[in-house]
Amino acid sequence: MANVVSQGAQERGTRTTRAEGALKAIAADQESPERLRRVLEQALVFAGAAFAAVYAPAQDGELLCLMESAGVPRTLYGLRDSYPRAGRSPVAAAHRGGRPVSLGPAELAADAQARRVPSGDFFLTALPVRGDGGCLLAVSERPGGFTADDLRCLELVSDAVAFTAPAAPAEAGDLPPNAFSLAMDSGRVRVGDDLLDLFGLDPVEFDGRVETLLSLTVPEDLPSLMSVVEADHMSIGDRELEFRVLQPTGPPKWLRLRGRLLPGGEGRPARLVGTVVDVSTLRSDVTDVARVQRLAAALATAVTVRDVGKAVVAALRRPLRADRIALAELESERLVVTVLDPPEPEAWPELWRSEWRTEWPDAPVRAMPTLAAALREGRARIWPAGSPLERALAEVGPGGLAVLPLPAGNRMAGACLIGWDTPHDFGTDERALLTACAGLAGQALVRARAFDAEHELVGMLQRQLLPRSLPRLPGAVAVARYLPSTAGLELGGDWYDVIPLPDNHVALVIGDVQGHSAGAATLMGQMRTALRAYAVEGHPPDVVVAHANRLLVDMESDLFATCCYVDVDLEEGAAWCVRAGHLPPVLRHPDGRTEIAEAEGGPPLGVVARADFPMSPLRLPPGILIALATDGLVETPDSDIDEAMDHLAEQLAAAAPTDLGLVADALLGNAPRSDDVALLLMRYDGMDLRPLRESWTVWRVPQAVGHARRFARRTLRSWGVTAEYDAVLLVVSELVTNALVHTDGKVRMDLTLVNNRLRVAIADASPRSPVRPTSIGWEATGGRGILLVEALSATWGTLPVSGGKQVWAELVLGR
Repeated sequence: MANVVSQGAQERGTRTTRAEGALKAIAADQESPERLRRVLEQALVFAGAAFAAVYAPAQDGELLCLMESAGVPRTLYGLRDSYPRAGRSPVAAAHRGGRPVSLGPAELAADAQARRVPSGDFFLTALPVRGDGGCLLAVSERPGGFTADDLRCLELVSDAVAFTAPAAPAEAGDLPPNAFSLAMDSGRVRVGDDLLDLFGLDPVEFDGRVETLLSLTVPEDLPSLMSVVEADHMSIGDRELEFRVLQPTGPPKWLRLRGRLLPGGEGRPARLVGTVVDVSTLRSDVTDVARVQRLAAALATAVTVRDVGKAVVAALRRPLRADRIALAELESERLVVTVLDPPEPEAWPELWRSEWRTEWPDAPVRAMPTLAAALREGRARIWPAGSPLERALAEVGPGGLAVLPLPAGNRMAGACLIGWDTPHDFGTDERALLTACAGLAGQALVRARAFDAEHELVGMLQRQLLPRSLPRLPGAVAVARYLPSTAGLELGGDWYDVIPLPDNHVALVIGDVQGHSAGAATLMGQMRTALRAYAVEGHPPDVVVAHANRLLVDMESDLFATCCYVDVDLEEGAAWCVRAGHLPPVLRHPDGRTEIAEAEGGPPLGVVARADFPMSPLRLPPGILIALATDGLVETPDSDIDEAMDHLAEQLAAAAPTDLGLVADALLGNAPRSDDVALLLMRYDGMDLRPLRESWTVWRVPQAVGHARRFARRTLRSWGVTAEYDAVLLVVSELVTNALVHTDGKVRMDLTLVNNRLRVAIADASPRSPVRPTSIGWEATGGRGILLVEALSATWGTLPVSGGKQVWAELVLGR
């Protein structure tokens, strides 16, 4: 017992130490505009808070206003953006009293300042910030609220807020020379003298209207600037952008605006405060000729098609101030995109997102006839804002679209799409720049294709052998990545798979076939198919892997394969892991802690015919992340595999598991790429609605059908089903009778209820599925059972189960 207590104290001390270290690192980063938000995020990580915020005194001293927040939306807890300092709110009480104030669900329900949320009870704690810096407010949804250790971490966060919170905005007459303060309701702006000099205005003649300043900006930059000065007053936070202002002579001047939108509270307008500085010296005055020369130099060293795409994006997007650029290869009437900027799917049209693949997106040319025509003509085409284009293209560039066909010999190798969100005027110089860049890119594609034609074939073959998309999982999200090696042009044998199984189970599979050759890739496809087939048949994980091992041995191949198979029960949050010479899974817990699963392993597949593959249990609390990878992600010739796995765990701990795609991309970005790489991630969130299940073993006795009916009736009553007994019992009778009459061995009945859908499943030892008769005469004595089941159920079918089968029917019930 003493050891347990000591271990718990050590873990609590470690948590506090980690919090102190994280907060010190944030405080040392003086240049980061997100310091305050990052400090608040530590309350979510180390104190388990669902929401954290800082309230600071307003200039008039009457209100405590929201400065920054992190976590779930504050509206879920009924929290406001300001509170009177003299009021009864927990924020005001903690600020006035200089001591923490904690409220539980009962107090919050009775407090007029807070509203109960429909999602359930929560606990609220407010801590004063030293130096009249306001108040730290934290919310916990965990039973019992914040523990003593959590409160200690919150105190550390409160101390850090005192050093990182931004200073209150200066009064109008005390503005720094390059600062401004804009009232969001009236558009009246107070500015420093240096700021007016940047705009070329006389302080005496300036009328104090923000419209006067906006009229001096370059028209193309006006929409982005308006999005800041007309922002929603509820969008509290930092703002930063660069824009140009017109000069009496010479080119426009580049300025950088950094501001913060602050709430005004009751009866006071929200304000945008910040600074404007000259950044023209940071902008290189590069001519279009120089840009073309730089692009030619970059393309001369581009090896692959992706290298060509990256060089084109680097040469065009910034000079053209484009919002998105895509470079795509033309393969069998489809545009397979190799480079996207920006890379996030949300930045691209809905059609493109619907076609999003595991590695790169692609889009059908037939869905974009305008693009198809441009590719046939082989010359650059430009469409200004408002041009009648098909939706898939119009959403790429609502403010203007340029399409550059990329010639490669006597055919078109692809296209480059450049889009703008705001109306864009295409000048003569821009058109010439686009045409020159298209010609250079096309020539570079010819050289790149000559160099990596076999490498492209490798990637195409690998994509065909791997799943095109991953299934949607109840209570979980999975993503996968595959990258071929860049060290050579041989085929790889890495693979992954996500296999949905009955009863809300899912199998996560990752593997690697020895060597790099066409034989390795072929064997990879065979092993993936075999594992999927054995899993769908209903075998337990160790049997699935053992069958695949015996199959590979019987194939008498000179190659072997490694594999990791994880069967996850999405209802219970548990899993069984089987390893065959492969790397173990890496688990990232909800609190950021990572561990390498202690899963006992067996030999690689295809080595020993009668090998044992033990199963190791895994507990999966909601929020856990499972990472399965091949050795190409971590292993290098000069590194130890254990150290490499520890490094992978550290990378996973530093990642935010909210977006698994970003996590996967970050992990792949550090891969050595001397070998092909497969990566499979799954975040288990827990099922919101768990099915009700009951099972019954049907004994072969004369009263077997009656027993099954009585069991079904008792089960439905215990579940609260009060109607439609007759239909359910008739389906049970027919399915059980068919199993007893036409099969031998054990018979099992499973009942599952989800919402109002009841699933009746009868499993037996015969692999032969029932056949629906095409016609039945009046004199026939059988064959009507399946017709009755079909008539009474919404749907029915069969599936293999461990050498036998399961006949199931689903009925929609009124409860």
